[in-house]
Amino acid sequence: MKNLILVCLMLLTAVPSCAQNKGSIIGKVTDANSGKPLAGVIVTIYDTKITDKTDGTGNYKLKSVPASNPTIQFACGGYITLCKTNVAVNPDTTIRIDIRLAPQTAEIHKSEMKVDKEVVLGKIKAPSVVADFLCCESAVSSACRFNSNFNTESYDKINENEFLDVLQNPLSTFSIDVDAASYGNTRRFIRNGSLPPIDAVRTEEFVNYFSYGYPEPSDKHPFSVTTETTPAPWNTKHHLMMIGLQGKHIKTDNLPPGNLVFLLDVSGSMEDPNKLPLVKSAFHLLVNQLRSIDRVAIVVYAGSAGLVLPSTSGDEKTKILNAIDNLEAGGSTAGGQGIKLAYKIAKENFLKNGNNRVILATDGDFNVGASSDAEMERLIEEKRKDGIYLTVLGFGMGNYKDSKMEKLADKGNGNYAYIDNILEAKKVFVGQLAGTLYTIAKDVKLQIEFNPAKVKAYRLIGYENRLLNKEDFNNDKKDAGDMGAGHSVTAFYEIVPVGVDIDLPKVDPLKYRQTAADLSSSRTDEMLNIKIRYKQPADTASILMEKPVMLQVRPLNRASIDFRFAASVVQFCMILRESKYLGNTSYDNVIESARAAKGEDKEGYRSEFIQLAEMCKSLPKRLTQR
Repeated sequence: MKNLILVCLMLLTAVPSCAQNKGSIIGKVTDANSGKPLAGVIVTIYDTKITDKTDGTGNYKLKSVPASNPTIQFACGGYITLCKTNVAVNPDTTIRIDIRLAPQTAEIHKSEMKVDKEVVLGKIKAPSVVADFLCCESAVSSACRFNSNFNTESYDKINENEFLDVLQNPLSTFSIDVDAASYGNTRRFIRNGSLPPIDAVRTEEFVNYFSYGYPEPSDKHPFSVTTETTPAPWNTKHHLMMIGLQGKHIKTDNLPPGNLVFLLDVSGSMEDPNKLPLVKSAFHLLVNQLRSIDRVAIVVYAGSAGLVLPSTSGDEKTKILNAIDNLEAGGSTAGGQGIKLAYKIAKENFLKNGNNRVILATDGDFNVGASSDAEMERLIEEKRKDGIYLTVLGFGMGNYKDSKMEKLADKGNGNYAYIDNILEAKKVFVGQLAGTLYTIAKDVKLQIEFNPAKVKAYRLIGYENRLLNKEDFNNDKKDAGDMGAGHSVTAFYEIVPVGVDIDLPKVDPLKYRQTAADLSSSRTDEMLNIKIRYKQPADTASILMEKPVMLQVRPLNRASIDFRFAASVVQFCMILRESKYLGNTSYDNVIESARAAKGEDKEGYRSEFIQLAEMCKSLPKRLTQR
């Protein structure tokens, strides 16, 4: 009996061996520029559930850290994520690591990634100030954070538009595209130190990311049309023609009342700092813009879908923000159920003369329920008949499904943006709120007819997945892109004038059709004719606009600042896409021309573009070339 009691006492007083092999990490995170403490920074031990969030003074504490050499990640929306590797954690020891995070718009070099202080509390241990750092500008899912072999991102293949013979193909027809997701997504790749996949680069979305000084519409139509032509910078024998549409601006206070449903992905794949935590920060910005006449409901989906917040007045901001802040990630991704429920809630609270919209925030990784692209497209197409628009916001990387989200926005009469940091969220939800939430024209299509007496061949630059058959132009049942208030849309054509040699695909002469320009087309100075069809948001019949364009080619150095800057963006995309038409174009050409055409640049977006082009000069080339 005495032996048994002795054993029990030993068990009660013994310290478990697992506890003996654990230490702690404490520290403070500050802004690298201002030195002010950063609250809300997520500090995580990689490959564990050990995590903490910095408090109002920037302090954090990681408890029960296994004695090993773990990697710590410091992530906060709007800041460059840092990973400190090989942290020496000893048993029963507390180590202090203070970190400075740089804003994502700031340049940062590896030599600047230093630990401010590393001291040991408790048991004495030699300080270890030297550490390996990884600059992970946007954090990725744990599966692919350190191993690119687990990358499951998907992009639709884009085959670059080729030159077409005007005699054989006098009409060029396409849908507008106001999306800008491709630019934000590519920025993420470049800042992470690699070139983007070729098919992640959609030229029209790069060009349309920026605002241009096109004139406001002055007639009955909701947008104006501007054209400009110069020699092509990469081939001066060719012309480069720009077509710019500018939607009318509407002040936020003058927008119709909003019936909004936030559809938020809270599945397990959204747990990374640049996903759900960034979603919360982004939607804080939107909620703060709401008026009392606006209403918001919140639907979430993971293993199943659920209503977190019924339709609530926009002046109950605390209630809405609390519902957002209480969200946590976990489970699989029942995207189909979530979309059905969101549209159901939007329809139940439909405003006849209001702005009815579902705003989806996700990484696009649907894996439960209706998950195939075809199923999701049919579902969205069916729901848009109720007059409810869709905005799609992409977050994260590693399992990012760009191809799926672009289709959803396209089929849902909506727009698509990629949010890689809090500054981009501010651009979408503050600077461009009216365009993001309110549609001024839907099913906008362009059809350009080229004059064969002036133009031998042409190619549309970009818009490869927005091409339409010529018959689609007059078909009001054919869906096309929508334009939001204040949005601009820009398209470029590379044009081969008559008399300039070019190798074109050969076809046999037609026996019963005229194959040469007739006399009437040679008597005019018109280079082409632009026709535009669009519908008012509540209408089913389209309205026709028409504008002839004269053959007037001005020198490139006399072109508008907007034309020259947009042309530099086009050249940048040609390089990233390894275009066979880029000629002598180089990053240096892009940087020089963009700098000369930067203009006032109040928001700094053009300066950021120049910085991205400069960064690309030092990035390694792709292993596989097209």
